[in-house]
Amino acid sequence: MKKRFVAGAHCPKCKAKDSIVLFKENDIETVECVECDYRDQQVEAKVAEQSSGQVIGVFKPD
Repeated sequence: MKKRFVAGAHCPKCKAKDSIVLFKENDIETVECVECDYRDQQVEAKVAEQSSGQVIGVFKPD
């Protein structure tokens, strides 16, 4: 499983900068802080529901 850091992102819980990693776990997009125990998951339907405006495309890394 590839985990990718989100540059410039702040953890909503501990406020640490550059500590958020993004990865897919069982086809669920997951963000996690490497400094504390913060973790959040979003299924694709929830992500699409939250987006606003016109969507050009959806990036799906291999």
